Amino acid sequence: MTEKTPIIELRNLTKIYQDGVEFRALDDACLRIEKGEFVSIVGPSGSGKSTLMHLIGLLDTPSSGTLLIDEQDVTEMSDKERSEMRNRMLGFIFQYHHLLPDFTALENVMMPLLIAGTGKKEAKEVAEKLLTEVGLKDRMDHKPGELSGGQNQRVAVARALSGSPAIVLGDEPTGNLDTKTGDMIYELLRKLNREHDQTFIVVTHNEDLAGKADRIIRLVDGKIISSA
Repeated sequence: MTEKTPIIELRNLTKIYQDGVEFRALDDACLRIEKGEFVSIVGPSGSGKSTLMHLIGLLDTPSSGTLLIDEQDVTEMSDKERSEMRNRMLGFIFQYHHLLPDFTALENVMMPLLIAGTGKKEAKEVAEKLLTEVGLKDRMDHKPGELSGGQNQRVAVARALSGSPAIVLGDEPTGNLDTKTGDMIYELLRKLNREHDQTFIVVTHNEDLAGKADRIIRLVDGKIISSA
């Protein structure tokens, strides 16, 4: 059987910070993630989870090693090329929803599309479809202050998916929610992962939620100790 080409591949990826003392935030990491996988990243504080996410999200550059996204070596790209790939291929969901408070849910989801040059009518149609998918059909005209924490995070999920990214990165997307609401958001992400065949990579401290992923990546002291 022919081996699949991964959508993300790390080859001996290392990130070193210098502040008087050398600190290896990520140390010689090797990893392959397939298209459509739902992967969770776990580990104690300071283990390198955020560093790994920032590198995959093209928000930071490695000190050494190679990072391939969609078979392209992003470590050889210019800042402009990295930015273009990030806007085209990646969606982000953060612990705090970071919605614009003066805009409605619909407008918040439309915003990235309008910035990318999508026409207003098309952006509105895409945003309405996504908000309906995440269960907010009747809340589109509400502003963040009129929505619950879980509802705001659903808006953030819809916003992350608005550009149809191949890869969705979640940095503790349920960390600011109560257990019940966090479970609901995680189940929503799994549902969207299956229906859209997008690759989801989610950092979480919650072992129960991590166990629902296709695979768990465990980090300790900047090293990937398991990826089964």
